Formats: sequence, structure tokens, C-alpha cells
Amino acid sequence: MLLALWIDRRFGEPPMAIHPVVWIGHYLKACGRVSVACPPALAFVLGALAWCMGAVGVAALAWALQALAFWQLARFIMQPALETGLAAAALFIAMAWLTKSMLSWRMLHDEAGAVETALQQSLAAGRARLSWLVSRDTAPLTAVQVRESVIETLAENLNDSVVAPIFWFVLFGLPGAAVYRFANTADAMWGYRGTYKGQHWEWAGKWAAHADDVLSWLPARLTGGLLMGVTGNFWPGKMQRQAAKTPSPNSGWPMAAMALALGISVSKPGVYTLNATGRAPQAGDVLMAQKYASKVVFVQAAWALAAMIFIVISWM
Repeated sequence: MLLALWIDRRFGEPPMAIHPVVWIGHYLKACGRVSVACPPALAFVLGALAWCMGAVGVAALAWALQALAFWQLARFIMQPALETGLAAAALFIAMAWLTKSMLSWRMLHDEAGAVETALQQSLAAGRARLSWLVSRDTAPLTAVQVRESVIETLAENLNDSVVAPIFWFVLFGLPGAAVYRFANTADAMWGYRGTYKGQHWEWAGKWAAHADDVLSWLPARLTGGLLMGVTGNFWPGKMQRQAAKTPSPNSGWPMAAMALALGISVSKPGVYTLNATGRAPQAGDVLMAQKYASKVVFVQAAWALAAMIFIVISWM
């Protein structure tokens, strides 16, 4: 896990041609093209079946690599030799690289900063850069709304791209992180209510949307709690009340925690407003949000390492 975080910090995202999440996306795109064109009942069944097959596939591949790495390590411990040692090291580096591919902190951090940098150049530039991060139409947004959107996106994806993958990695190793990333990617591609880009995803993506809700439920609340902890503000009841204002059962928790920590109000017009009594976001708030999120990543990594050491000791 620590090597994966270092790879992320040092190198960022792998090239798209060899990025495992891009491969997952190709699978989901092909399956989605078939299921979304079917009547509702069949669309749901095909979507659920494709999701289950894909989740089992990525879990099996991840488990095979993990099992091979530990088997090779056991060989090296029992019969130390240069060849077995190098093979074990190579396998564990491959595991770390794949684990890194299941999380994405550097890109999230850098893209949030890039939106603020672009916004300071011009509103049009800020809107254009924000469109890289969000699926909503950015053309009508004001400067305040651009900052609201980037802070919301940073908080929500802090859970989806960092906290949740590490959470499931601690519990189930590489297969846990891989299945979560598959589920989150499937929700991002299929989990739309009604029509999206001319296609009706309500039924084809229903299973994917609910599966992601289940797998993100505890990590989202953990993310909110970690944000409270690193900022020294303890208002669990207030965070819960604010989070309940969003239609998502999970994304409201980190967004509400970040808004309360910064003392700002964030909203999606016609849908929700979090911390309505807060002030409008300013230029420095994006930088402060990045700092808070960075602290969350550091604290969670420390906790995760301690948890894994405890688990190993318990097994011995």
C-alpha cells in the first residue's frame, strides 16, 4: 500500500493504453451498449449480469496475482536464492502498481488546483478546466459555482478515489481494491437516472448504482469522519443533517464535512445546498481543501498500515 501511494505521488497515472481502469471501462462500454438498448426488465438483468461477471473477473485476476506473489515470497523464505528473491520482488512491485491503479490521489489533487489556476486567468478558462472533472454543463456557472463544484468534486472523489479503495484493500487486499474500483467505474459509466447522452440508463445501470452505494456506504462516512478529525471540528450530527440533503446516500458526507470545515456553502442549483449559512467560496478555499484532503490521505494511510499490522499479528 505504501509503495502504491509512493508510485502515485511520484509518477501519477499510468498511460491510458496500459491503465487497468481504462480496460475496465472498455468492458463496461461494450456491455453497456448492449444492455441499454433493451427493454427495462431485460436491461436490468443484462446490466446486473455484466456487472457480476466483470466483478468476478477482476477479483479473480487480482487474487491470482496476489496469491502468486505470496507463494513466491514463501519460496524465497524457505529457500533463499537470488532468482526467487527477484521474482518475489517483481511480483510485489506489480501488485503495488496495480494497487496504485485502483486509487488516484495525485491526479485529483492536481486537477483541483488546475481549475483554480485556470479560473484566476478567466472565468471561461475555469469553466473549461472544470469540465474535465464533472459531467454537468459548466458553461452557465459563475466563478463562485466553479469553486463550489471543484471543492465538491475534490471531497466526493477523496472517498471514491482514495479512502474507499484503501479501505477495501485493508480488508481484502488487492482483490478488494480492484472490485471497488470496478464498481465505482461502473456507477460512473452506467449509474444515471433517466436519459444521459441520448440513452436511457435508468434500468441498465440500476444494479451498478446500488452496488456502488453499498460498497461506498462505510468509506464515505469514514471520509467525513477523517475530515472532521484533521480539521479539529467535531460536529457529527451537523454533518449527518447536511449530508441527508443530497440525493446520494454517500457523496453528501465528505462534501458536507468539507463545506463545514471550510465554513463555506456549496450547492447544486435546484437539488441541494450544504451549509447554507456559510460564505461563498473564495480563491484560497480550493487550496485549503487540497490541504485538508492531503491530511486525510496521510492519516488514513497510517491507520491502514496499523490495521494491517494488527491483522497480521492476530493471525500469527
